[in-house]
Amino acid sequence: MTFPSVAEMRTIGVPVVHAVTTDEIVGRPDFIDTACAIMRALGPRGALHLRASHLTGARFESLAEGLAAAQGLTGGWLIVNDRIDIALAAGARGVQLTSRSLATSDARRVAPTLAIGASVHDVEEGRLAVAAGADWLVAARAQPVARETADAFRIAAWVRTLARSTSVPVIAIGGVQIEHVGSLREMGIHGIAVIRGIWDASNAEQAASDYLSAYDHVGVL
Repeated sequence: MTFPSVAEMRTIGVPVVHAVTTDEIVGRPDFIDTACAIMRALGPRGALHLRASHLTGARFESLAEGLAAAQGLTGGWLIVNDRIDIALAAGARGVQLTSRSLATSDARRVAPTLAIGASVHDVEEGRLAVAAGADWLVAARAQPVARETADAFRIAAWVRTLARSTSVPVIAIGGVQIEHVGSLREMGIHGIAVIRGIWDASNAEQAASDYLSAYDHVGVL
């Protein structure tokens, strides 16, 4: 019998399509309905990141509680940005840490039952987050580029290096369009995080489904 490696075990279950919100998005009158539809379209292979830095704590927690209830119905993950206390109180599957958040090691100690993601901007930052206990990494400005300019090549190179050298899944964020998915997967990226490509689509539920379909049709594992 063949058993999965440690790296494979840490990859199992981490969503591949992450729909990330903003303050403007969560302020839309149909936000909850749209969010639940997106979670339904993505199922257990998707996550909704509740990110809204300008909301009051009470409003943020109210939204988190509503979306946490959708986890059981849809299988999709709710991941709360930054606020570990609200993630725990609402029953979210995970928390996404940023540069302003509690350190990854402290978050792991405070919330041992939560899945923890860390946002990183270079390879060393990613390696440190993994050593501290992160379950996945979100790599900023990771989208493929049309031309290999010096700056564009540098951005793609560090993300590629990170994806191929770390033991946890790397999620790309930064203007990721459906046509970028193939290139990102060829770089070794585990998943994609999307804001406007899903939330600003005429049919957000269908857009989420389209991203998932594009991911599945690449044929690169």
